[in-house]
Amino acid sequence: MMIGLLLGSLWGCQEKLEVVGVDFVPSDFPVNFSLYTAGDWQYVAYYDTAHVMTVACRRLGSDQWDYQKLNSKVGWDSHNSIAMYVDSVGYIHICGNMHSSPMNYFKSLCPWQIHTIVRQDSMVAQEDVTTYPEFMTGPRGEVIYHYRYGRSGNGYEIYNVLDVERQTWSRLLDRPLIDGEGLRSAYMQGPVVGPDGYYHLIWVWRDNPDCSSNHTLSYARSRDLSHWESVRGEAVDLPITLSDTILVVDPTPVKGGLINIGIKLGFDSRCQPVIGYHKYDSLGYTQLMLARFESGQWKQVRQTQWTYRWDFKGWGTIVNELLIDAPEVWQQGQLRFGYHRMDIGDGQVIVDENTLLPLREEAYVKNYPDSMDVVRSNFPGMLVYKVIGQGIASDRHHYCLRWEALSPNRDQKRDGALPAPARLEVWRIQ
Repeated sequence: MMIGLLLGSLWGCQEKLEVVGVDFVPSDFPVNFSLYTAGDWQYVAYYDTAHVMTVACRRLGSDQWDYQKLNSKVGWDSHNSIAMYVDSVGYIHICGNMHSSPMNYFKSLCPWQIHTIVRQDSMVAQEDVTTYPEFMTGPRGEVIYHYRYGRSGNGYEIYNVLDVERQTWSRLLDRPLIDGEGLRSAYMQGPVVGPDGYYHLIWVWRDNPDCSSNHTLSYARSRDLSHWESVRGEAVDLPITLSDTILVVDPTPVKGGLINIGIKLGFDSRCQPVIGYHKYDSLGYTQLMLARFESGQWKQVRQTQWTYRWDFKGWGTIVNELLIDAPEVWQQGQLRFGYHRMDIGDGQVIVDENTLLPLREEAYVKNYPDSMDVVRSNFPGMLVYKVIGQGIASDRHHYCLRWEALSPNRDQKRDGALPAPARLEVWRIQ
């Protein structure tokens, strides 16, 4: 199970098929990179040891990479992740190094060719204060890009759509999807396509940059990303705001132990959404929770009896003391809810699918090679980071990026001795 940026169980066996080194990357701070495989070609977007945004490309089956440096250099901000997408005709789109700053959007001028990637002046508009770039595939196969405009506690989400033939962008929505009305921001997970064909979206509201101001877990769904509704099928007008109480899953208050990096969406065997999250109990201890819509209302079920508290607060990228996985079908009639606590390590709660009541806690069962989680560096505090690859490979295998780095440092440069650069690798998993 991953410590830091990703906790997941994408693969069904533990056979390691291939590990290919890409480059060396900074290890004194973590930031998300991007891996995209399109047919026979694989692309990695990352920051090199000089913090320069870089794109590497190879043909599957080869360990020889071609490299292209882009005109963007990151500092030590762990918010400044990179997003990448290769569209249906081979044009490469990259956004990154953005934290309440002007959009950095790069695009190839020729299909598949990294040496033709150049900075674009603009996509559409409202691009001077941007964060959290994400590319995704729409319901008709279209390329959609979304990001936060504004700052923490005062921002909203914007969605663009690509005309692949003309290679031009326009607004998918003529207004924000979710708007904090100048008083707050929504921190989202998704939208993700569920087994029922809906796009599902969960989020928490945050009142200001202090992460302890997260509150009010919420949910909405859509067939087309343009028209949104509650889990009951009640239509909601855009933009969604805090006043749309029909979307509330759990009205956890500010300083209630709810945080945006601690909400995950999964599905049960009946294709119903199940939301995993954590919050404080009446004694102030952190507890894992599951929520599912039943009998006309959201049912929240406590999963743990911990005497442990993650007392998070403050600005900047914080150290993730508690990571959770999306709840998933485990065995017949059971779900599992994986977690990593920094003080005790990995575990999972086995849950009765019918009642959502916890059956037992046990050691986490990995669906990927144990060797992936072994820290190789001797430098104190190093952690393993992983990012699941996107796209579809011609060999139908799954791919993952792996590297090592220290934990976040509130987005500030560290003083004193620093670890040597880490090896960035692509792992191919059966």
